[in-house]
Amino acid sequence: MERVGIGIIGCGNISGAYLKAMASFPILDIRGIADLNRSLAEAKAAEFNVPAKNIDELLADPKIEVIVNLTIPKAHVAVGLQALEAGKHTYSEKPLGISFVEGKKLAEAAKAKNLRIGAAPDTFLGGGHQTARALIDKGVIGQPVGGTATFMCPGHERWHPNPAFYYEVGGGPMLDMGPYYITDLLNLFGPVAQVAGFAIAPRKERIITSEPHSGEHIPVHVPTHVVGIMAFANGAVVQIGMSFDVAGHKHVPLELYGTEGTLIVPDPNHFGGEVQLLKKGGSFEPQELTAPYADGNYRSLGVADLAHAIRSNRPHRANGSLALHVLEVMEAFHAASETGRTVTIATETERPAPLSDSLINGRLGK
Repeated sequence: MERVGIGIIGCGNISGAYLKAMASFPILDIRGIADLNRSLAEAKAAEFNVPAKNIDELLADPKIEVIVNLTIPKAHVAVGLQALEAGKHTYSEKPLGISFVEGKKLAEAAKAKNLRIGAAPDTFLGGGHQTARALIDKGVIGQPVGGTATFMCPGHERWHPNPAFYYEVGGGPMLDMGPYYITDLLNLFGPVAQVAGFAIAPRKERIITSEPHSGEHIPVHVPTHVVGIMAFANGAVVQIGMSFDVAGHKHVPLELYGTEGTLIVPDPNHFGGEVQLLKKGGSFEPQELTAPYADGNYRSLGVADLAHAIRSNRPHRANGSLALHVLEVMEAFHAASETGRTVTIATETERPAPLSDSLINGRLGK
């Protein structure tokens, strides 16, 4: 199969994981990496033996078909629109945009130009999450009833070298970590119909404890503790909590309930992890992982699936419809908190097709 030319814009903290994982997918041909900070692009290019270019060069290269957008969230839509205007498919880090209006603008531009858009996370394609999906689809937990989704930590200023953007508009725990959890829940349960919730910001500023900005103060412009309920179209009701204000907790990341059993799903920020099933009247038992991509960090699996989809003329899984639905759901928690009302989700999306086969050995999932 002919390789797909890839251009990467953005050389921040996540770019190394993408570049490392991309090397494992033969269909991806990395033709250049760029950043507004040229020295940063050159350093990353030297580390991974790929060409350093400027953004205009990437967009003008006729052999580049997909731009992978790894810029900060508030630049995702602007860079995506630039790529679409240059005739490139685009795949961005999460979230699709920092607002639903922005994300919809990108989706409409892609449709007008007959180009594809996609967005992280792609961890739902990992073996742990695909195994959990297969169990649900087989009916082992019976009729889906509900679940819990939990990410809680003291805040990213503990470890990130430049954490300020996590507390600007477009940041916060819901837009930062919510995409992993909500996208995986869409993979497992399907689309969301309604949202209720509360969002608060207990502190007006944060103090960085990581280097090189240790001791600096960060103003907080977004809610940092968000809790809510998602009512899914399949009838299940899931509680969610996303926080940068919790010292510690004992909740598992994802726990799903059905009339016949309970399923513990691995951390959706990772591709693998243990799946546990409790059947009614029994106890939790580990399940054999039945899908690939559970043994490492395959961050770019969604890009590889997009590339195969382009060549095979089929839908890609980490697609724009899915990402826009997730963005609307995340924004709805804040709207519900501000209005005191339940928010009905307007966008429609389908559960992505399961990924049971490898994108490396050529046995492509349909």
